Formats: sequence, structure tokens, C-alpha cells
Amino acid sequence: MPTRKLTLIALLAALSTLLMVFISIPLIPAAPFFKLDLSFIPIFMGLVLLDLKSSYGILFLRSLLKLLIANAGINDYIGLPMNILGYMLLLFVLNWCLQQKNWRPWMRHTTALIFGTFSLTIAMILLNYLYALPLYAQFANFNIRQIFGVWNYLLVMVVPFNLLEGVILIGLSLVLLPAIQRIVRRVN
Repeated sequence: MPTRKLTLIALLAALSTLLMVFISIPLIPAAPFFKLDLSFIPIFMGLVLLDLKSSYGILFLRSLLKLLIANAGINDYIGLPMNILGYMLLLFVLNWCLQQKNWRPWMRHTTALIFGTFSLTIAMILLNYLYALPLYAQFANFNIRQIFGVWNYLLVMVVPFNLLEGVILIGLSLVLLPAIQRIVRRVN
């Protein structure tokens, strides 16, 4: 792998880690633990500027750095694997949509926004139901089934959060994309 590509991967992973650790915004008032962070944007830039495999590398490096620098214990041990899987699916869908060269740019971007948001939301519903709910109940003494009810939690918190997260992160990434591409063209 060329040095320039490795350097860009490391820089984007570091930027993504900083955004994850220092900038997070609760989106659902009833569930302040659902926080939007902007760490996806550098990962998406890695997808566009490099390739899918590199964006996965940035995602894994960001996650490892998060664990090493600002480990939140059980919340990270349960939440980070979900975040990784959700973002991997999201990146795969975005990569497919953005590579449809016979589509107009607005159609690629709109399809990426819609399909990406829905794939992320569906993945997170499944991961919460099958993975997070049982683990939080067992290891964190946080039984969501008893506190909120499973369907209330999924439909009132997980679905709206992930729909908002998908639209915001993909939308911001697509808005920033032309500026990033111009900068890269100047550097090259």
C-alpha cells in the first residue's frame, strides 16, 4: 500500500476519532444516550477519496483509537460493535449508490441518502433487538424491556434516532464532498 494512501487513512482515522470523542449531540430528549457524532464524515471521505476497503480500515482504526483513548466501558463494548456493523453496511450501500455512473449525480446522491438511511435504520433495529437489549440487561443492569418496553424503545427511540442520524450524516457528507474533492485535486 502506498505511503500516501496509508497517511490519508491515518489522518482520516485520527480526525474521525476526535469527532467521535469530543463532539456528540443527543438527538432524542427522552434518550440522552443516543448521541450523534460526526465521526462518519471522515470515514465517508475515505470511501470517496480512496475505496471501500480503506473506509473500513478508517472505521476500524477510529474504533480502536476510541477504545484506547476514551473507553466508556460497557457502553463501548456493546455500542461500538453495533456502530461498526451499522457503518459497514451504510458504507457498502453508499459505495454501491455512488458507483452508478449511468445515473445523474443528483440521483446517485438522493438514492444514497434514502437507501443509506433506511439500511442503517433497519440494521440498528435488528442489532438493538438481537444484541444490545439482552447484553445491556445482563451486563449493565439496564433492562430496556422493563424500563421502556421493547417496541416503545425500538419505534420511539431507535427508529427516529437512526433516521435522523442517517439523513444528517449522509447529507453533511454529500454537502462537504465537492469541497473535499477540490482540495484533493489541488494537492494532486
